[in-house]
Parts: sequence; structure tokens; C-alpha cells
Amino acid sequence: MPKPAFQLPFRQIHLDFHTGPAVPDVGRDFDAREFARTMKRACVSSVTVFAKCHHGHLYYDTKRPERHPSLKRGLDLTGQQVEALHREGIRAPIYISVQCDEYAANTYPHWIARNEDSSIVGRRGDTWFAAGWQILDMSSPYQEFLAEQTAEVLKKYRPVDGIFFDMCWDQPSTAQYAIAGILKMGLDPTQAADRQTYAHAVALRYLDRFYKMVKATSPDATVYFNGRSYFNLAEEVKYQSQVEIESLPTGGWGYMFFPRAVRFARHFDRPYMGMTARFHKSWADFGGLKPYAALEYETSQMMAHGAKCSIGDQLHPRGTLDPAAYDLIGQVYARVAAREPWLVDTTAVTQVGLFQAPAENIRTIQTGGVDEGATRMLTQLRCQFDVVRPESAWEKYETLVMPDGIPVDEKMAARLKAYLKRGGKLLATGTSAMDAEGTKLDLPELGVKPQGLSPYTVTYIRFGKEIAAGVPPTDHVMYDQGVRVLAAAGTKVLARVVEPYFERAWNHFCSHNQTPGDKVTPYAAATLKGGAACIPLPIFGAFARHGNYPYRLLVQKMLDLLLPEPILKVDGPTGMETSVMRQGRRTIVHLLYYAAERRAQNLDIIEDIVPLANVAVALKLAKPPREAYLAPSRQPLSFEYSDGYARVTVPEVRGHEMVVFE
Repeated sequence: MPKPAFQLPFRQIHLDFHTGPAVPDVGRDFDAREFARTMKRACVSSVTVFAKCHHGHLYYDTKRPERHPSLKRGLDLTGQQVEALHREGIRAPIYISVQCDEYAANTYPHWIARNEDSSIVGRRGDTWFAAGWQILDMSSPYQEFLAEQTAEVLKKYRPVDGIFFDMCWDQPSTAQYAIAGILKMGLDPTQAADRQTYAHAVALRYLDRFYKMVKATSPDATVYFNGRSYFNLAEEVKYQSQVEIESLPTGGWGYMFFPRAVRFARHFDRPYMGMTARFHKSWADFGGLKPYAALEYETSQMMAHGAKCSIGDQLHPRGTLDPAAYDLIGQVYARVAAREPWLVDTTAVTQVGLFQAPAENIRTIQTGGVDEGATRMLTQLRCQFDVVRPESAWEKYETLVMPDGIPVDEKMAARLKAYLKRGGKLLATGTSAMDAEGTKLDLPELGVKPQGLSPYTVTYIRFGKEIAAGVPPTDHVMYDQGVRVLAAAGTKVLARVVEPYFERAWNHFCSHNQTPGDKVTPYAAATLKGGAACIPLPIFGAFARHGNYPYRLLVQKMLDLLLPEPILKVDGPTGMETSVMRQGRRTIVHLLYYAAERRAQNLDIIEDIVPLANVAVALKLAKPPREAYLAPSRQPLSFEYSDGYARVTVPEVRGHEMVVFE
């Protein structure tokens, strides 16, 4: 009988233990039985435990000098955690820090990566005396040092459930070992691009090396390298057993990072998961406890996109878990456990492919950009979409969106032409499919004639009659510079640009802010030719920066023309998030409504769950369903089926509701 495929657990804990050498009583109060039973009571099914932390210390019984200096004599903290968790039926992958190792950096400073000016990579601020991590050069002998530690862990706990390698990004360096390696590759160490090329090559080599090390001793173990760009997955997925999307919304990532990243990560044949934390802010926020509503929302986002859930915590140096934290986690994970029958082996149902801006590394924390604006806007418009790259198989989507600045080379232009010819639809905004100056069009099918960037920083949008319904009848400000375009023959102009009297300057300006509009111009603000639409304005980036709702109205009007039969229609506030997931013959609609509030400087948080009553939902289905109900309660819903849509009314959405059509 074939062995069943491994299922990544839905309810995980990532248990940090970065403990400085000055802490005097590491592991003093550790009780293995109580540790594991606390996890069991909290409905946890997997815990990532520490063998080695960023301080470079080891937490198992070893003769190596890196063992934490105050770890209780004879205490194999890692091993006792693994053994106790296994007794409770809980998985226990092991954590190893890679490029952060304070012990190694302080003992062997020539192993530290160096910036172009030869200063060390790492530490916070502009002074040596700031607290923070020093970053190791993986082309130095440090890699062998790390390999020895890893080999010891693999031998000691063979077979391991998994290894989580952390801090694994491409690290350019001008240290002696990196320069020698760059020269050996025939590259120029004085050039930043060549240093980056070498850093990527070093990373790929050690990913391959350490992956094989783990698999040689524990063939069934999972291996994950954290810190890699999610957009390197096509090249690197062979080294990753799963994809973990680290995203602490209150820790700098924000609430749009995870839903943006997961829409790309789920393309690959790997289990994927979201990782938030129980902290009020970010990692190691001792004493910081997130409100229940926030943690419910974050895990609900994960469930809604088919992701497994991981909650980060940090064990107190003495080895004790925080009871309040695990009361909170237990409440959240009991809720996840009740929903698991409708979460296993689901796939997203989507119609729209959203191109990712090519320059962005989605592994880094970047908020407020084009991609976040596009994710936020399409979410508010209930679009069911994936994030794609030029090399992706995007021909399967009914509509493609190219936000603000997606370049189109000859190969991509040929694919887009064939896609449009077969009936596909396209919305391009800003300088997408143009050169950066807005003078050359690389996809004639858009039906516009670019005239260069507008000489005005701020202009205005006048909606045409065809798309004016429900739009306030005024000229709507566009705060950012667009492209002047004229319509080619056969192209409809659906909105026009109104330009100001003059560009605001020190020697001629009008009132407090932008110059008022003067007159409507021949330049288009929105066009449509066949299945190709163009908004020659940076509308998604502007939406991220300014939140001006007429930008969403304009995109909505264009998508209504391109995609008149969306998969899902929901009558609810714009803040409601939706997803459609398929599980065999089931189709599951997730409805999420949690209102994040700015309750502190640079901190959005959710404390209250405000219910919504009588939410109308219409799902496009090829035939009438046999039944509709709410999960996990199985409360039946009456439904109507007409015009290809099954329609129900959800009596109440309290945070997160799952509507199941079978």
C-alpha cells in the first residue's frame, strides 16, 4: 500500500529562543512534560524548536564551545523538547540560524560580510555600539563551521522531523573570501551587480549542500530556508519542502503582505503557510500580547487562501511558556481545528492574473508600493486573482492586470498578442507596455499613441458618460504624474485628462496645494480597444500612496467591461475580503471582515470584531449546487440559482464566515 503523502500540519508554533550570553539561568525552570502538554492544550500540532540561535549559541548537550554558557548543566533542551512533543503526537522540526551568529562573528571577525566601504554588514544604526546582529559571509570558513554544527544536530536527533534554516538571503560582501570567489568566477568585485551575482551563486550552492545534508540522514524530513525571495521559487523550489510566508502585520509587514505573497507562492507544488506571531508588535516583544481579534483575523486570512497557520512565540530564557499567550493561541487554534475539514487539499479559484512589479523582492518588508496598492484595490473589488510574473503560465486567466510599470519585451509581446487574439482581456496602467519615458508603445494592441510623460505633476480625471454611473460628477484629482496618450483609430476613450492652468512652482502657484483644473484635453485617462484597456496613469501606486477612492472606481469600471461575469459578487463593505476555494466537489467562499484601526503611530491593530448582517453572496457555478451551508456549523442556507449564479444570504458575518456549496 503506498505511503500517504505528507500533510503539513495546520496549527504550528515557531518558537524563537534567541538568548544572549549574559542571561544567567537558561533552562533553569524547564519542565518537558508541562512544555508539551501546554502545546497540546493549545491545539498545537507542530512546534519548531531551537538548536542554534542568532547569538550563535547551541541548546543541546554538546562539547562544542558554542553551547550557551549558562544552559543548565546536562540539559539537552532541544532533545527534551523534541522527545516531549513527540510523546504528545506533536511534530518538532529544528531551527538553525545561518547568517546571524554573534558567537562566530565575535570569535572570528574576518568571517563577517563587509559593505562596499569595508564596514561590517549588520548592527543597527550608524555606530558599532548599536545592539544588533552581525552578518556572516557564507563564502568564508564560517560555512564549514555551520556545516559541522548542522551535522551534529542531524546525527544527534536522527531522523529529524525537519530543519528550518533561517536568515538565508543573498548577502553581497567585500570581505577577502568573497572577493577571491568573485574573481574566480571572472567577475569584477568593484561592481555591485557582480557582487550580487556572486552572492546569489554562493546561496544556491549552500542551499543545495545543506538540503542534501538533511535528506541524507532524514529522507522524510522537511527542509526550509527562510529569507529567500518568494519570486525565486521557480529556481529554488527544489530546495524547499514548503513555503513559509513570514508576515507579522504589526511588525512592519502590514496586513497586505501575506495576501500578496500567498497569491504567488501557491502556484508551486509545495505546501504553503502563513507565519504571524502572538506579539503586540514584532519578534521578541516580551510582555506584548496581541488582541484575540487580531490573531483570529491573521489566521483567518491564512485559512481563506488555503495556507497552513503558524504563530510565532519566544520561550522565556528559563524555559517557561507564557500561560496567557497559550490561552490566546489555544482559543485561536481550536477555531482553526474546527474548520480543517474544509481546508485540507483546497485550491484557489481565480480569474485574474496580476503582474508583479519586476524590481521588487517580495521577501523584504515593503509597504505602500504599486504591488500593495494593486493587491489592496483588487481585494476591495472582490477580484479573485493570483500574482504572476512574465515567465508564469498566465494564459489561463480570463483577465490580466499590468500595474503601472510592467515592461514588455518581444517575447512577452508575442505571448500577449496571442492571448488577446484568443479572447483574453488585459488592463495596463501607467507606463506598462511602454518605455519609461512614455514615448514608445511595445504592445500596439492597447490602441493608444503615447506622447511622453505629462509635464504636470498633478492632473484630473473626467469620467465619460459610458462609465460615469455611480461616480461623483466632478473632475477627480490624480496626484501623480501620468503619460499623455491619444487614442488610435478604433479605440474608445472612456475618460479624459483635465490639465491644470500651470505647474505649481515657487514663482507661480495657486492656493495651498495643486493648481485647479483648467480644461479638458484630447489626452485619454482610460481607453478600450477590443479586449485591451489602458489607464495611462500610475493608478495602483497612487491608490497605495493616497487612498483616493475614485481610482478604485475607475479600475472597477474598466474591469466591469473586461470581466462582466466575475466568479463572486458580494454585497458588503469595501473592507470585506473574499476568496473562493475548491475542495473536490465543494466550493467554499470565505468572507472576512475585520476593521484594523490606527491606534498608535505606525501601528494598525484589531481589537473588535464587528458583525455584519444579511450579506448577499452570488457565486458563479456551472450548475446548481446540491446544498449550501455555513462551516463549521453546517447551518443550511436556502439558495436560488439563475443566470449561472448560486445566490444565498448569509445571516451574519462575525469576522470570518465560510459558505460551502456542494
